[in-house]
Amino acid sequence: MDVDRPGKAGRDDHGFETTLWSAVLQAGDSGNAAAQEAWERLYRAYWYPLYAYLRRKGLDSGAAQDAIQDLFCRLMENNQLAAVAPDKGRFRSYLLAAVNHLLHNAWLRNQRQKRGGGVGTLSIDEVEAEQRYHLDMADQRTPERLFERRWALALLEQVLARLKQEYERTNRGALLAELREFLSGEHPEGGYAAVAARLQMTEGAVRVAVHRLRERYRDLLRIQVAETLGNTAEVDAELGHLMAALRE
Repeated sequence: MDVDRPGKAGRDDHGFETTLWSAVLQAGDSGNAAAQEAWERLYRAYWYPLYAYLRRKGLDSGAAQDAIQDLFCRLMENNQLAAVAPDKGRFRSYLLAAVNHLLHNAWLRNQRQKRGGGVGTLSIDEVEAEQRYHLDMADQRTPERLFERRWALALLEQVLARLKQEYERTNRGALLAELREFLSGEHPEGGYAAVAARLQMTEGAVRVAVHRLRERYRDLLRIQVAETLGNTAEVDAELGHLMAALRE
């Protein structure tokens, strides 16, 4: 799937192509290849916020991994999303409610399904998971606040990954490496002049390149957020919510 194309089923009234979350919601068939691909992409991008949430709730590493994999496999295999209205779906909110329901039903006491749930493409790197959570241990946020912060950070990681793929595909990887620091609004040491000297460009050309990079970043950020929504009219509200989570 092309990194510039979040879906393949047309555009809505706001100009967004059908989102991954919409594809999952609307598939209506657990054997649908497009839905399977959408699930796997969403899983790879957003498993860690759930992992951090479950660890903060008191689960050990193995139990957290089992719970996440069991949750995704149940949703994928049983098509439990068929009844969810696309105009009310937020993948972030739905997953948090679903994992809480799983815990409420005492899954950990009554069932420990083999990791992977029979779907070999879904897996968690235990070492990576614990390394990342070790960095979060000093964070005093509630499980819910930590989940939302980590969700927002995971989303930004996906945006940067898309930018990197786009720039490398057009042989501009070195340019992105030099300009990436400007995305935060801060100027690296030496500013535009130092970057221009290293890239053998004029300072004006660097300013234009930074402007274009920021514009593309904003576009991809909106696309990435839209991929987790059933209704792309909610992009601005979701962006505001997630940016607030990062500031808290």
